[in-house]
Amino acid sequence: MSHPDTPAPSRSHLAMLCITALGIVYGDIGTSPLYAMRECFGGEAALVDRTSVLGVLSLIVWTITIMITVHYVMLVSRADKNGEGGMLALLFTAFPDRRSRGEWRTRTARTMIILGLFGATLLYGDGMITPAISVVAAVEGLKVAAPALSHWVVPLSVLIIVGIFSVQRFGTAKVGTAFGPITAVWFVALSVLGVSWIVRAPEVLAAFNPWLGISFLFTHSGQAMTVLAGVFLTVTGGEALYADMGHFGRRPVVLSWLWVVKPALILNYLGQGALLLAQPEAIANPLQLMTPEWGRLPLTVLATLASIIASQALISGVFSLTMQAVQLGYLPRIRISHTSSSEHGQIYISKVNWLLMAGTILLVLGFQTSEHLASAYGIALSQAMLVTTLLLFYAATRKWGWSTPRTVALISIQLVLNVVFVYSNSLKFLHGGWVPVLIAVVLFTIMVTWRAGRRVLGAKLHEQALPLNQFLESIERGKKVHRVGGTAVFLSGASSLTPTSLLHNLKHNKVLHERMLFLTILSELHPYVRPENRLQVEKLAEHVWRITGHYGFMEQPDVPALLRACSDYDLHFDPMQTSYFLGRETIIPTNRSLSFWRSKLFSIMSRNAQSAVAYYNIPPSRVVEFGIQIEL
Repeated sequence: MSHPDTPAPSRSHLAMLCITALGIVYGDIGTSPLYAMRECFGGEAALVDRTSVLGVLSLIVWTITIMITVHYVMLVSRADKNGEGGMLALLFTAFPDRRSRGEWRTRTARTMIILGLFGATLLYGDGMITPAISVVAAVEGLKVAAPALSHWVVPLSVLIIVGIFSVQRFGTAKVGTAFGPITAVWFVALSVLGVSWIVRAPEVLAAFNPWLGISFLFTHSGQAMTVLAGVFLTVTGGEALYADMGHFGRRPVVLSWLWVVKPALILNYLGQGALLLAQPEAIANPLQLMTPEWGRLPLTVLATLASIIASQALISGVFSLTMQAVQLGYLPRIRISHTSSSEHGQIYISKVNWLLMAGTILLVLGFQTSEHLASAYGIALSQAMLVTTLLLFYAATRKWGWSTPRTVALISIQLVLNVVFVYSNSLKFLHGGWVPVLIAVVLFTIMVTWRAGRRVLGAKLHEQALPLNQFLESIERGKKVHRVGGTAVFLSGASSLTPTSLLHNLKHNKVLHERMLFLTILSELHPYVRPENRLQVEKLAEHVWRITGHYGFMEQPDVPALLRACSDYDLHFDPMQTSYFLGRETIIPTNRSLSFWRSKLFSIMSRNAQSAVAYYNIPPSRVVEFGIQIEL
């Protein structure tokens, strides 16, 4: 990730980032030639003729160009949040400030926030289906290269998926560095295979004429929706270009697409079309059958490696999305490991990783073939891309200052394509498309419940709390309270209120520390906060300070590091003389503020959230916790 203060990379470093980006960002869309063309025709050779082949190729070429090159590369990738991409980053770029001008209170803002959150959850379902369909489609090459091993497709796929998720803990950089060169070889192979067939039937170059695709849809109206659902599979994985942009920065991602990925994909699809003109029956597995017999087994091995890489794109995107959701208050605290000391945003989340693996394995065991998985694939992504387009409208008019007519003119074609693809993919809902939608609905419910629960809990604590200035005045006016040596740090969600942990400590222990610090951690609607804006220190009374730490939604708070930074304000701490006091709420579910099932769900999430001690990197041996029961 290109942090705001990171200098531009050197040429050698840029080249390395481009290669690594190939192994992380473009594995998904890069493996679509394994199954996309077959799905356009439903695997039926009877539907393959010259008109349909050229029409489908034209649709593929222009869909890739409009939806990826124009929309994501030229437009969406510019709508970053300080270099960070993804649905939530785009959402807070379009609606940047919830604390001023009441922007988040408008009906439009609320609607788009709900759509943005739902669009984000759709990527979790895709994070399960992408590894499943990519791996199974690659291993299915054995049916052509080594038919005797066909019965091993599902077991091998499961073993490979276990391996994919097992290496995630080593980090994006190491995985990408290892897989990047393999992906480069994969794209070279796609290009060579494509060119070898294009020269045999150069007429496929007519596919660059968009009219061929448009006329095909009108003359084959009965087949149009099935074809469009298949064509959409050629751009699945394109959203990873934006979601994973924070891992590398915009420039390496864009250069990799323009100079390597797009040319290789277009050449290969054209080559598959040339093959089908000569051999319509090759629609059963175009990529394998366009390969010479001696190269089919090596291609299967290479395709399997490429499919492993394809899985990395969405897994990395889901990690980033989860961290953003946690920091912005839409998910409970969870253990997040940073896997690179030099590149920001490269993270690993163990719980999410293993849940994705379990879901992916269940999908493979349930659907068995890539053809069946394709029925579940696309519906979530088409909806997510539609939400992205709608949010882009607001980002362009709000952040870039574009006029409404100019913005509409630029995104109108993309918007029409999005709507068409959502409709064509929705026809697959009963054939498996309900799976990613169900996953999204469950996660959306979890997110909004956690958000609502935290809001209600905060309101209840606010009602019971004592204003901090009133507490300090009462201490000065009242009888002398016994003071003990050392420093007490009280974590507080609201800087103007007295922490419950302080009141409990005073009530039970009848003492106050010699020095008291009231610490509040704020998560900003930016990926990263500059060092000079990280810390605010305010002296409230003699030996009493209020400290506020600011962190972006891609940063991990670190309380000890924050306190060390207080030395710049002539405020010094001895770690062995500093104690941390935290309040821990136990939620008693009721149906007073939320429905009972939502209160129960919030209670379960609250109990299973990572402790504040671990999340804020507080030394456990220096912590004192006070519990409180809250009826919600």
